[in-house]
Amino acid sequence: MKLVVAGGAGFIGARLCNQLDRQGHSLTILTRSVSAADSPNKTTILWQPGSPGTWERNLEEAIDGADGVINLAGEPIAGKRWSVAQKRRLRSSRIDTTRTLVTAIGKAKKKPAFLLNASAVGYYGPRGDEVITEESGRGGDFLAGLCSDWEEEAKRAESYGVRVIRLRTGIVLGKGGALAKMVPPFKLFIGGPLGSGKQWMPWIHEEDEIGMIQLLMENSNARGAVNACAPNPVTMKEFCRTLGSVLNRPCWAPVPAFALRLLLGEMAEMLLTGQRAVPAAAERLGYRFRHPELREALENILL
Repeated sequence: MKLVVAGGAGFIGARLCNQLDRQGHSLTILTRSVSAADSPNKTTILWQPGSPGTWERNLEEAIDGADGVINLAGEPIAGKRWSVAQKRRLRSSRIDTTRTLVTAIGKAKKKPAFLLNASAVGYYGPRGDEVITEESGRGGDFLAGLCSDWEEEAKRAESYGVRVIRLRTGIVLGKGGALAKMVPPFKLFIGGPLGSGKQWMPWIHEEDEIGMIQLLMENSNARGAVNACAPNPVTMKEFCRTLGSVLNRPCWAPVPAFALRLLLGEMAEMLLTGQRAVPAAAERLGYRFRHPELREALENILL
C-alpha cells in the first residue's frame, strides 16, 4: 500500500512505520522536523498545520493517489498540567491537524480508501464499573469533549467516500511510553496505585495495537469507532499488584488522590478515574489478541 502517516515518529507511530516498512509498504511520514529517511520505502514531509506554506502542496500531492491515511498525531495528553494554554495546544495538535488532513483528502483527485484516525477511550469519560463498548455514549469532561471534537473532524472525510476508523486507544504497554514511567517507582520499592486503586485501566500491548491497526487498514468492513484495548481490563490496584509481582517488588504505597489533585490539577482526574472498555468491534472483525492477559503482556515486555 501507499500510505500517508501523521505522527509517524511517536511511540506507536515509529513502531508501526517500521513494521509497515519491513512489509514493503510505501510510506510518506508527516513530521515537524524532517530528518533523512532510514529506508527507501520512506519519504518525509515537513508539515506545519495552521501555518500556510509550500508544505500544503506537498501534503496534497502525497495524499492524492494514496491508498490510506493514518493519523496518530497529537500533543501528549499527560505531558504537562492542563493550563488554559496547554488545553489549547492539546486541541490544536489534534483537531487542526485532522482538519488539515481531511481538507487535503477533499482536494485529492484520487482519494484514499480509508482514514484511520487516533482517538482515546477518554471519549467515554469516567464510568465506574460500567462495561464500555463502542456503542456507549461520550462523557462530559474535558478529555471526552476533546476526543469527540477530534472524531467529528475525522468523520468529515466520510462525505468524500472515505472509510473512516476512529481508534479509541487505552494505555499502550511497551518498551517506553506510559510503562516506562510506571516501572521506576516499583524498582525503588515505592510503587503503588493512584488514589483508591478501584478505577479501571483499559490497556493494550503495543504488538496488539499495531496488529489491530493493520487489521483495520486491510478490512474493508472496518469503520466507525473501535476500542483498541485488551479484552481483559483490570483495576489500577490489580495492575500495580501484577506489575510488582512481575518485577519482584512490593505494591504498597498508594498515592493519595488529594496529593495528585494538588500536583496535577484537572489532569489528575484522568488518572483517578477510568473506563472498563472492551474491544467489541475488533473482536467482531475477527482480531485475535497476541497478549490478552496482563501478566503475560508485562512479562513479554519487561523480562
